[in-house]
Parts: sequence; C-alpha cells; structure tokens
Amino acid sequence: MGWPGILVLGVVVGLAGWWLHPQRRASRARWWAALVAGLLGASVARMAGNVTGLFHDGDMLEWQVSTAVALIAVAVTVGLFSRR
Repeated sequence: MGWPGILVLGVVVGLAGWWLHPQRRASRARWWAALVAGLLGASVARMAGNVTGLFHDGDMLEWQVSTAVALIAVAVTVGLFSRR
C-alpha cells in the first residue's frame, strides 16, 4: 500500500467519519480536525503494525487495522469536541 495509500485512506476516513458522525452538528470540531485525526490514526496504525511485526507492507491486515484505528481516532476527536 505504501505511504500514499495510507494518506489517501486517512483523508477519506477522516472526512467520511466527520460527515457521518451523529454529533457533528453539535460539535465544535471542524472538518480539518477530523482530517488530521484520520491521517494520524492511519499513520500510527501502520507504523505500530510494522514495528511490532503484526503485518508487513502490503498485507491485507494493514488496510483493515489502519482503517479501524483512523475511524476510532475521528470518532473520539469529534465526540470530544461536541457540546453537551
């Protein structure tokens, strides 16, 4: 997948996660905060998986773990910025 794929995955998950989050309208988080959270989540997941030996570059598990961690990062970011 490489770094360009990780960056595209982070951007897509960040923007889609922000747009689909149920507390988006009540949140002070802007789209760029969700985008950064998605990018950081996907990048950290890829680096952590490679360092621990969980997967190597190009494995199918790399896509799934990077997507899941990026989505969790976006959900937590938007949720923390929500007004209650």
